[in-house]
Amino acid sequence: MSRIDTLVCTDARKTKYRFVVLTMIFLVYAINYADRTNIGAVLPFIIDEFHINNFEAGAIASMFFLGYAVSQIPAGFFIAKRGTRGLVSLSIFGFSAFTWLMGTVSSVFGLKLVRLGLGLSEGPCPVGLASTINNWFPPKEKATATGVYIAATMFAPIIVPPLAVWIAVTWGWRWVFFSFAIPGIVAAIAWYLLVKSKPAESGFVSQSELAEINAGRESHNNSVRENILIAERFTWLDKIIRVKKMAPIDTAKGLFTSKNILGDCLAYFMMVSVLYGLLTWIPLYLVKERGFDVMSMGFVASMPCIGGFIGAIGGGWISDKLLGRRRKPTMMFTAVSTVVMMLIMLNIPASTLAVCIGLFFVGFCLNIGWPAFTAYGMAVSDSKTGNAANLLI
Repeated sequence: MSRIDTLVCTDARKTKYRFVVLTMIFLVYAINYADRTNIGAVLPFIIDEFHINNFEAGAIASMFFLGYAVSQIPAGFFIAKRGTRGLVSLSIFGFSAFTWLMGTVSSVFGLKLVRLGLGLSEGPCPVGLASTINNWFPPKEKATATGVYIAATMFAPIIVPPLAVWIAVTWGWRWVFFSFAIPGIVAAIAWYLLVKSKPAESGFVSQSELAEINAGRESHNNSVRENILIAERFTWLDKIIRVKKMAPIDTAKGLFTSKNILGDCLAYFMMVSVLYGLLTWIPLYLVKERGFDVMSMGFVASMPCIGGFIGAIGGGWISDKLLGRRRKPTMMFTAVSTVVMMLIMLNIPASTLAVCIGLFFVGFCLNIGWPAFTAYGMAVSDSKTGNAANLLI
């Protein structure tokens, strides 16, 4: 066992290593999203080479979600027993390998098979990253940390469309996948070396930081619960959003029967449907229906993600700091404003500027409440059910 594994911090250091961990979470999830969404930018090239229609192209892209859904449930149970460190590292290595394989396929069946493998290997990653946030951050910082985590899903697609299109035009679409696989291999090694499952296991964390991380949590019947008190400012909002006191959910049955959790899951499902619809089909829509060339398409297709990046970071900060850990206001804003923006997009004028502005605000509205939806499950569960809550939401 290395010195890092066994070191016990007994000095008076005031470390902030959790923010190094948060940086790793951001980078890993950005790579994760880049590897799953790069296919959207190269679909026009794949359609031309394999002579397939839009339905077949959609089937190729959708195979990812089948594998993604299948692998998340066992990943949650594994993390509950063995921790996040090893599984997250393996997941990163796995989806990087399948990303490389995407560039080697020679048939439509091969594309579907590799996309399925990509989904299977990516599924455990977000479960592990959300659990890492739950373990490494105090309750008062969780929505902010989650906002950074969610922002990674928007940062990657900002750079993916223009970069992927440039690589595809310059060297061919297969080199998009070869190039995107390399950062993941490096990240898998870095995660295993730098990020432990819990802060108490890390030699980079001082006792003062550990105490700060554990502040606002309480032990109860061998489990750890968050103290979910909210700040006194904006108390007038509590009547509007119908704030109620509730005991943390401490059983799996309680999670699956909780109206709050099930409602959160339903909202999350709808948000993900909109997000993946945008990421997968906007590039092809801009080329086929709006007449953009592939180079200008790359820039315009990134606009929802630029808006989403700002919305996710801002939404997490607003929920934690400005609204005193109230989650529902930003959740409700996302629900209403996204519907309004989608209706506006149906009648958007046929100009590049109008399309860019509209897509920017679709991404912003969709993501400003996303950190609150994710952090909600962490707040209403305890240490025994936290991984299951992360799995559901």
